Amino acid sequence: MRMRPTLSWTSAGELPPATTDPKPVADALSNGRVLVLSGAGISTESGIPDYRSAGGSLSRHTPMTYQEFTTDAQARRRYWARSHLGWRTFGRARPNAGHRAVASFAQHGMLSGLITQNVDGLHQAAGSEEVVELHGSLNRVVCLSCRTFSPRRELAQRLEEANKGFAPVAAAINPDGDADLTDVQVGDFRVVPCSACGGILKPDVVFFGEAVPPQRVEHCRELVRRAATLLVLGSSLTVMSGLRFVRQAAEAGQPVLIVNQDPTRGDRHAITRIALPLGPALTTVAGRLGVALHDTAPQAEPEAG
Repeated sequence: MRMRPTLSWTSAGELPPATTDPKPVADALSNGRVLVLSGAGISTESGIPDYRSAGGSLSRHTPMTYQEFTTDAQARRRYWARSHLGWRTFGRARPNAGHRAVASFAQHGMLSGLITQNVDGLHQAAGSEEVVELHGSLNRVVCLSCRTFSPRRELAQRLEEANKGFAPVAAAINPDGDADLTDVQVGDFRVVPCSACGGILKPDVVFFGEAVPPQRVEHCRELVRRAATLLVLGSSLTVMSGLRFVRQAAEAGQPVLIVNQDPTRGDRHAITRIALPLGPALTTVAGRLGVALHDTAPQAEPEAG
């Protein structure tokens, strides 16, 4: 049985020291069985903002909650207008060096799994396989009545046809693909129902205030149990959906490493935090390990939307 590491800074109420040397990450990867938990910070270099860093979108944008979406028709209109516009830009994002490095580490047998809190699909676009999408994916839509799933591209085409000429300029695009629009810009945007039963359509993502499916959580917990090290990439760990796995690993005596420029809620459970941008940090690690970054094919842009 692994002994839990002695972390004197925990009892003292202090955070572990941050470093700019990614050597601990290279060492862990060279030993193998590393479980990656990624957050919005790994996608910022692809042009998708995060929520909580300096200038992050939470400073100007309140994400849609599950309760508001399911009970307020006007809120759904605002959401789908903003999301439809955001989808046009969001879908053009390309994997960056951080995504490609993670795919390369997996290809070389260094990872035991990959959990992402992101809904952008960029890990898969970079070549990663068997990605656990903790918060779902913007590439799918689900009907809240009949539970039918359909591709987001199909919905984008239907919304385009129902809202010809809809082309406002957004102030910003957010990590959930939601564009910043005023009520005037939303106007009388038309929402379309489920083509199978006429029910309410929702992106297959976990909204704020909505629980991650229990079976998905248990699958992630099992991945943590099987891992030798938990490597957190670009997550502030502010919400419990990701922090619980950091706590689980630390309680089991498994080393936790965090690569994030800013302090995180999980720092007190980690051996160290590497305060570097993810792309350069993981590129440096790949170089030290003699791993070439995974090549990615051009990604098709979203159709009609």
